[in-house]
Amino acid sequence: MKSKVLAALVATMAVGATCAFAANPFVDVPSDSWAYKSVVELADAGIIQGVDGEHFQGQRNITRYEAAEMVAKAMAHMDKASVEQRALINKLADEFADELNNLGVRVSALENRVGNVKLTGDARVRYRYQKDNKENDNSWDYRVRLRANAMVNDRTKVTYGISSDSHAFANNGAADSENDIFTDIAKVDYNFGGSKNWALSVGRTDKYVIGGPHAYGYNYGDVFDRAELKYSGDNFMAIAGYGKFKEGSIAGGQEVTINGKKETIAGTKTAYGVIEGSFGNGTAIGAYYNSFNTSGYDYNGILGRGTELDYLWGAYASFNFGKDWNLIGNYERVNYNSNINSTVRGDEDSATVWLGRLTYGKAVMATPKTWDAWVEYLNAEDGASIGGSTNSWRWGTLDNIESWGAGIDYTFAKNAQFQVMQSFATKLKDGEGSDPEEQTRAQFVFAF
Repeated sequence: MKSKVLAALVATMAVGATCAFAANPFVDVPSDSWAYKSVVELADAGIIQGVDGEHFQGQRNITRYEAAEMVAKAMAHMDKASVEQRALINKLADEFADELNNLGVRVSALENRVGNVKLTGDARVRYRYQKDNKENDNSWDYRVRLRANAMVNDRTKVTYGISSDSHAFANNGAADSENDIFTDIAKVDYNFGGSKNWALSVGRTDKYVIGGPHAYGYNYGDVFDRAELKYSGDNFMAIAGYGKFKEGSIAGGQEVTINGKKETIAGTKTAYGVIEGSFGNGTAIGAYYNSFNTSGYDYNGILGRGTELDYLWGAYASFNFGKDWNLIGNYERVNYNSNINSTVRGDEDSATVWLGRLTYGKAVMATPKTWDAWVEYLNAEDGASIGGSTNSWRWGTLDNIESWGAGIDYTFAKNAQFQVMQSFATKLKDGEGSDPEEQTRAQFVFAF
């Protein structure tokens, strides 16, 4: 690539530098040259420095490595560039992505540049089977999601996303009869004073997980409207927030008859907190608490419980050991304002669940031929599930069961992954009745 051609491109990225009184550093660029002003501006901005500090050598072919150095310097000044200039920097960064990575400049850092908007998304094709579950029996379905991320300034990031519902192929994709597209993420993230320690996030998130980032997410991991304050230190994290559930029976919206009058169940709100300590090598220990407000409605009556949700607390630990092993353990306890009134466990006002998962390896979406395999254990008392949209791969009623599960994730191409999960040795914990049927799930996930 001719250096004068690159100079003409990068000249549009001089990011406000002025050469009115700047000295020409190159002896081989005369003041009457067509490139004089651009070359001096770029040199004054620190984007180019010539061959030996004195000569520009405008007719010399430059290497891709040299071009990448110029792009890297332009990226460093990107916050002062115009929209058109940022677009050109993005194109050049894509062109020289390999050389920039070798220079230690991650092209993904462009995501955090002011004014840059990045579009991403994913698509999932899923199969689920459980013998006696007609709703999901022999079910193939699909879902597509799109996200837009934009840096408003060096402290503020806006994210907006839409998602389709999960549509069964058996329905012939009849989107006109369903609420097909909905907003599943619309939030603003703000770092105080440019600090990475304190952050405020307000709006809708697509995946609020009860318990935090390292918990299993047995009871909820889905769309959630909230305001959340987070502190992140080197070895400590704390989260406090308040919000409303948007998925599952806990989100309300069901029509019921109360005192002879039809009413719509109000959605459940929660105030929550998480604390977590990390100890290097990815090891973390945390605890969490959720206080629920069901607006006086006995929403759990929908599930036949005849009680009102009060609060939930739990604790978890995630340990990395060896090169490729990870072990997660999670305990959770749900409390109700009155007894569960269960025919299985009697008049009790709480229920607990134990979960554990051992994983070997790590399947990375961007890295082909990476994989992992895992095995997990679930032991849930009757009443442990609050009727939310679970973060687990399992579906349906997860109360009063003891079960094992296993799965494999394999990245067969860049941004393309195959996942398969299977339960086994599943049985009722207490009471009479037939043991629940095993669940099988397999899916392809594509990111773009």
